[in-house]
Amino acid sequence: MTIYCDESGGLNAGAMTFSAVMLAPQAATEIHERFRGVTGLRGELKGSRISIVERAYLLELFDRAGGRAWVAVASRDKLAQNPGGTLPSDLALYAGLLNLAIGRWLPETGGVCTDVVIDDGRYDPKILAHVREEIQEGLGQWGRASLADSRRSDGVQIADVIANSLFNITVGSQRAHRIQRILDPMLASKAVRIAELTKLP
Repeated sequence: MTIYCDESGGLNAGAMTFSAVMLAPQAATEIHERFRGVTGLRGELKGSRISIVERAYLLELFDRAGGRAWVAVASRDKLAQNPGGTLPSDLALYAGLLNLAIGRWLPETGGVCTDVVIDDGRYDPKILAHVREEIQEGLGQWGRASLADSRRSDGVQIADVIANSLFNITVGSQRAHRIQRILDPMLASKAVRIAELTKLP
């Protein structure tokens, strides 16, 4: 199995979410190909660009394939309630969310070799290389951490849609109610689980 990672939002948008999606690479490819075949999507699959119905279809395919996700969520308002009311930097928050989401997965892998694939698009490559090294240290001999261009990774694009879904819900966007309805069965079955980050170490 592989853990595909992507984030959505930022403190300036009110919240940041980070999804760590566990899928077999073949399953990720089949979901992505089926989604494109049915919807006729061209270009990169991103949660911010698809309709509610398309989102529901993708998440249904993900659920049917046995996909699972931990999504780490941080709200700007809750972070501001920490002593001093100071907010972390965007990078510090990203790293905190990544560590939380991956940290929830590691005890559940049962020591099975698991690769972690992280989207390389948000920060400078040197910064992300350092983030990758930290994740690799946490994985130890369990797997390999790597960076990927989301446009070339089926799993990272699926992770983007899940992160974006939780971002919409967290900030209460106009689409939040309908997205919540889509996710409710997966939250109930724990196919998608949420870990809230309210402060950084």
